[in-house]
Amino acid sequence: MRSIVPSAAILRQHYPLVSALRAQGFAIGSTGANGADAKPRSGELYLVAEGETPPAAARTVVIGSDGRCIIPSRDGSPARVAFGPADAAVGAGFVRALLAEPEMPTAADPESLALYALAERVAAADITVLINGPTGTGKEVLARAIHLNSARAAGPFIAINCAALPETMLEAMLFGHQKGAFTGASAGGEGFFRAANGGTLLLDEIAEMPLPLQAKLLRALQEREVVPIGATSPQAIDVRVIACANRDLQDEVAAGRFRADLYYRLSVFPLTTKPLAERPQDIPALAATLILRHAGNRQTIPWPDMSAIDLLLRHDWPGNVRELENVVQRALLFAGGDTISAEHIVFDRPTALQASAANDQSAPATLGNIVQMHEFQAIRETLAACNGSRIETAKRLGISERTLRYRLAKAREQGDEIVPAANRSAWA
Repeated sequence: MRSIVPSAAILRQHYPLVSALRAQGFAIGSTGANGADAKPRSGELYLVAEGETPPAAARTVVIGSDGRCIIPSRDGSPARVAFGPADAAVGAGFVRALLAEPEMPTAADPESLALYALAERVAAADITVLINGPTGTGKEVLARAIHLNSARAAGPFIAINCAALPETMLEAMLFGHQKGAFTGASAGGEGFFRAANGGTLLLDEIAEMPLPLQAKLLRALQEREVVPIGATSPQAIDVRVIACANRDLQDEVAAGRFRADLYYRLSVFPLTTKPLAERPQDIPALAATLILRHAGNRQTIPWPDMSAIDLLLRHDWPGNVRELENVVQRALLFAGGDTISAEHIVFDRPTALQASAANDQSAPATLGNIVQMHEFQAIRETLAACNGSRIETAKRLGISERTLRYRLAKAREQGDEIVPAANRSAWA
């Protein structure tokens, strides 16, 4: 856990930022009489206001309020971030990205923060974990966070995609094999279970594992030992297993495609990652993190303005975080200056709402307005078809009830009264 020492000025001017950093897993240290510790301690990071002396330049982020800019630390100089109240969400994302370790998860939405707080508690218990969630929602990031917060953090973290290998090769890769055990086995192999000894083994896309191999995995989990292909004696293992699936394993069990006993062995503590569209407050923070990650050595790192963020927030993200990463990389390519605007945002493929908007010649000229107007119209028509049922409307639109409430509130802010005031109490 990284420790941050904010100056007294930062605590006065940016207390919500400091509080958000604490919620995201940073330890907040105490400040000295002059706003920072007189003698910087090894490993600590510092937040100071513009005009204050950095306690340890290479480990300090200076926060200003004039204009907006992001300057990473270079050649031992402090990093600098400047932003006003309107850009607070993106600014907080940049500050977090500058302070965080590369493998630290990015989270700002309350649901994501609660998930990572729960994962931190799970990490302390050496139990098997099953992570369910759509593709691209950060299941491996969550698994790695559990590993790094556990007593096994010094051990290896090995991830294998169960859908990427044929059954015979997957068995050898997992459990190992002896020399000559099969054609082409000119040398023995220890397998991922033994390679991950003392650490964590991530079994991604576990639902794709063939049934015969599931039985062998079940025994390995129960007995904490593996029998390499061609061997007659078992080998003891000390491995924590985290399994990930993008399909509901209970449905797979009911369909006969997954063993019930293996499901219950894996699901000691189940966690679920949500689609990106259902955690909108993560989007500005993730965008800031991805901009820093992919900006490379650019002298000027562009800042996403409100038009860009608003467009990102209104997209339905069928590809989740992976799609967002694609969009950010394109935006960095198109934005030649210091700002990423809506005109630089290009999605992987248009959604149904965007496609219908493109065919409406009477709509306003900006893409943001086109998308928003047709989104509100689609919600209005679906509500009418569902006789005002919130649950059914959200289901037909393919979004959560929470997302539906957010978009209805957005419509009210812009004067589009989708739900009459007389009926609004039913939506609270």
